[in-house]
Amino acid sequence: EAGRKTQLAALDSHVEQQRSEGEQKFQSVRGQAQSHLDQCQSDHRRQQATAWSGLKTKWEQFYHQVSQQITTLQHEATTASPPWDRIEASDWNPASQVPSGYTIGQQRVKLDQWPGAVSSDMRLAPRTTELIIPATIEFPTHASLMLQWSGPQGRTASVPALQVAMLRLLTQIPPGKIRFTLIDPVGLGESFGGFMHLADVDELLVTSRIWTEASQIEARLADLTEHMENVLQTYLRNEFATIEDYNHHAGEVAEPYRFLVISDYPAKLSEIAASRLLSIITSGPRCGVYTLMSVDMARDLPQQLPLETAAAAMSTYQWTPDGFRAAAAPLSAWPVALTPPPEPEQFTRLVKQMAEASRDARRVEVAFDRIAPKPEAVWSKDSRAGIDIPLGRAGATKLQHLKLGQGTSQHMLVAGKTGSGKSTFLHTLIVNVALHYSPQEVNFYLIDFKKGVEFKDYAALQLPHCRVVAIESDREFGVSALQNLDAVLQERGELFRKHGVQDIRGFRDANPHVALPRLMLVIDEFQEFFVEDDKLAQTASLMFDRLVRQGRAFGIHVILGSQTLGGAYSLARSTLGQIAVRVALQCSEADAHLILSEENTAARLLTRPGEAIYNDANGMIEGNHPFQVAWLPDSQREELIRRLAEQSRKAQYKLDTMIVFEGNIPSDPARNGALHRLIEGLDNTPTKRITPRIWLGDAVEIKQPTELSFPRQSGSHLLLIGQDTEAALGLMGTAIVSLAAQSGIGFQPVIPTAGNGEADDRLEAYPTAPLLIFDGSPVDSPDADLWRQISKAIPGVRVVSPRQSLEVLQDLTEELLSRDAARDTSRPPIFVFISQISRFRDLRKPDDDYSFGSSGADAAPSGGKLFADLIANGPENGIHTIIWCDSYNNLERWVSRQSLRELERRVLFQMNATDSSNLIDSPIASRLGTHRALLHFQESGAIEKFRPYGLPKPAWLDWAAGCLQRRGPMDEATDLDSFMVT
Repeated sequence: EAGRKTQLAALDSHVEQQRSEGEQKFQSVRGQAQSHLDQCQSDHRRQQATAWSGLKTKWEQFYHQVSQQITTLQHEATTASPPWDRIEASDWNPASQVPSGYTIGQQRVKLDQWPGAVSSDMRLAPRTTELIIPATIEFPTHASLMLQWSGPQGRTASVPALQVAMLRLLTQIPPGKIRFTLIDPVGLGESFGGFMHLADVDELLVTSRIWTEASQIEARLADLTEHMENVLQTYLRNEFATIEDYNHHAGEVAEPYRFLVISDYPAKLSEIAASRLLSIITSGPRCGVYTLMSVDMARDLPQQLPLETAAAAMSTYQWTPDGFRAAAAPLSAWPVALTPPPEPEQFTRLVKQMAEASRDARRVEVAFDRIAPKPEAVWSKDSRAGIDIPLGRAGATKLQHLKLGQGTSQHMLVAGKTGSGKSTFLHTLIVNVALHYSPQEVNFYLIDFKKGVEFKDYAALQLPHCRVVAIESDREFGVSALQNLDAVLQERGELFRKHGVQDIRGFRDANPHVALPRLMLVIDEFQEFFVEDDKLAQTASLMFDRLVRQGRAFGIHVILGSQTLGGAYSLARSTLGQIAVRVALQCSEADAHLILSEENTAARLLTRPGEAIYNDANGMIEGNHPFQVAWLPDSQREELIRRLAEQSRKAQYKLDTMIVFEGNIPSDPARNGALHRLIEGLDNTPTKRITPRIWLGDAVEIKQPTELSFPRQSGSHLLLIGQDTEAALGLMGTAIVSLAAQSGIGFQPVIPTAGNGEADDRLEAYPTAPLLIFDGSPVDSPDADLWRQISKAIPGVRVVSPRQSLEVLQDLTEELLSRDAARDTSRPPIFVFISQISRFRDLRKPDDDYSFGSSGADAAPSGGKLFADLIANGPENGIHTIIWCDSYNNLERWVSRQSLRELERRVLFQMNATDSSNLIDSPIASRLGTHRALLHFQESGAIEKFRPYGLPKPAWLDWAAGCLQRRGPMDEATDLDSFMVT
């Protein structure tokens, strides 16, 4: 027991000791664990606080960034798409760069309605749960817009939305860089009527009108797809990804953006139109063609245009009862508050403002220096192999070349309506050829039938390459130029046969030191040859056909320009078919068919001046090469011509004299070489008699000036009739100088005058001066100045007033009787010029039926009777009259029928058809233009058209008078009726 107790006590003590030790150990471990737990909890709380702080900071940063982005978007949208009033402000400027987007309204995004957008922890709650985001359509990547709607409310909302989108694009894209094609089959144009103010400035901004009919819609969609084909195949190819890349390199020839706007799709759209529309929507953006359309979802939509496919390529909005919503999530949750269009009056002002800004923007100018040779390369090309010059830019990186003389490319046809840049094209062609090739390589025949002076600079500044320059040419001159070239063709044919060669290259190779230039015949408005179906047209057609068919081998190239190839009369299609090179500028669809081919209508899509299609495949569509003609300013052209003229003088080329025809001004006697030699006395030799002659003016064909001789035979007078005062006086004044130079009038004693234009008493010593001027003009009339100047400059000329006419007529009658009685005696001719015969009452024909004057054998004959006798018998005795009457009615009052028959040579100015028929049995004088006249020979019926001389210039009269005075008196043995010319 004791042992048990002892053992139990020991065990108790041991257990107590162990319990104590375990308690101590537990307390120690527990303390450590608690300390570790506290440490872990402390660390976790620190980490949690840090993480929360970072999360909150990051949230605030993101929220700030989003707020900033929204603010930036709002600012950009407001800047790019400002309020309508801001655009009208005076300090607002049109855009110079394409925008990044255009805004059609605003979207209120409510975050509390967006699942997961707002945290449940209030500490992360945003300051506002409503964000205002601009509804912006990206440009140009995703610029197409589709509005899907159903019901009248949807349509009512869609039309203003399209209007706003169009107006935004119009104000945000640089002026002139946008084109609209408007289709409104239901509204019949009302939906977009406000935009038609653009057409007042440039119809191409809205493709002329708003299209409403199915056939019209299909045609416009065909135009757009054809434009896309041209951009893809000609401009982009594999060089440029999009139109933006192309435009970046193209510079001045950048393509404008095109927007197809369709309301109420699919109304009046055929299946073909729907297929084309799908191509435009899906492939158009790469080509710069976009679509804005509203879709009536209540209609049966065509299968050719799957709406899902179209919507994927467009920014799509769908109509709901509270407005349009974006089709794509998440923005589809909230409607768009569309920007309302401006009020009608303001709308009109804005559109007109944009139209004015676009007025000159369509003009594209490719600098001529891009295609011109460097100064050191001028006249460096050889024309043996043909002509090869650049004309303008073809796309972003290439130049378009004209090549003539190779293969079938021998001649060229150019067509373009007014304002298309045809004249610029011809100037660019002529000057660039003249810069690349010397006058020994290429010569020009330039003929202009237009009422303008396009080719005048080449004559005035003496372009050395020009052999013939015709300005406002007549058909007769054009035909004579063709005949001249035909003669050259025949001469070269003989030359080639003589040297045993086949073409110009063979001849040049065999004779390298012989200059045989290629000839370029350039005719603007060549259709004028065929305005009448007459002999001239037939001759021209024959000459054209021969030159076009045979000119190739002989280095003759024909370039024909015209505004239109249509009309009743034209060059034969067989001849036109021989012309392989065609250049089409802006023209009508009908002319596009004519100049290219029936299947090739690409020219109808040309939109700006100078934009053209070069085709060297007889107009076939595969030969189309679009390009922009280089722009050559007038000042630069004139400077280049001067440089070439100076270079030619330094080179001392032996060139043929240039033949110049200026149909828009009167002829100038100063250009009459034969008359000048006569005045200077270079052609006078006292050994040969020649009948007196006068020059009337320049011929309207390539030949010497029109002249008229006065032999001593019946009818050898000249009648001038018409109201062209300048031509009549100019012709008579030049004739007086001509006769003075031939008869030695310049050496007669000066006839003294009383100071008022009338001879004084000493005139009795010279009763029959060789040149008498019956001046019917009033004393204070400008016409009277001419006769005073001539009588002052040319001594021996007597001016007779109406008061003196009867007395002088009596002296002339005595002289006539004296000469008639002594016909074997040679006497100098006398020329009587009667200006405005209707002012000389004493010359009026006698009226036997109503004569109440004195009668009987002793009665003196009337002035009219004396005048009639002078007309009848004067020419055989060397007395000739040159009469001007302003009208046929006055002529009948003053000249009897018998006397009129004696006036066999007649010059007619423009008059009515009846008077023309009465005078020459033909109404042809009624078709005369300004500075034109007809010379008619009554006996033979021959008619010659010419350009009468204008009023002689005082400087030329002084020069002529000086020459006559310096020549000195003629030899006494020389009959004054003799004058010698070569």
